Amino acid sequence: MSQNRKTGLTGGDRDGSRRRLLANGLAGLLLLAAPATRGETTRIEALGLNGYDPVSYFMPDGPRGGSARFELPWNGQVWRFALEVNRAAFQRDPMVYLPRLGGFDAAGILDRRLVEADPTLFAILDGRLYLFRDAERRQRFLEDPALARRAEAIWPGLTRLLDDPDDVRSGAR
Repeated sequence: MSQNRKTGLTGGDRDGSRRRLLANGLAGLLLLAAPATRGETTRIEALGLNGYDPVSYFMPDGPRGGSARFELPWNGQVWRFALEVNRAAFQRDPMVYLPRLGGFDAAGILDRRLVEADPTLFAILDGRLYLFRDAERRQRFLEDPALARRAEAIWPGLTRLLDDPDDVRSGAR
């Protein structure tokens, strides 16, 4: 009791002071342990083809989902592969396997628009991978493969519409 009178604290106040001191000390330690973030930027890399293995599109069993075990960051995106041999093939010559027209809907390119495509709706035309928004657009290209050549001619003029002109999409010409 006399100890409380000397410090002017009751038992509850003393406990509260200790808790605040402990909390402040922990907060300080967390700040010291946290990495400095001033001036640093974080670049987020998108998952190419929504995680589908780009090499698998050229195989008889069609596109397969890739695995995080076989990831490869390349040109601003992360690419996943179903097998290590697929990742190695991509590393040797990525331009062979990348979707054409930046991975956008090929029919949208004909309209001079960047339209997101569904990676499960695709066609291999002249040995190149094209993606489409819907089955009707895909069918149109299958019936008239010359449309792919027209879209390829339009594509370079549309890359200026990309948020980041150095994006992987501009590289997949």
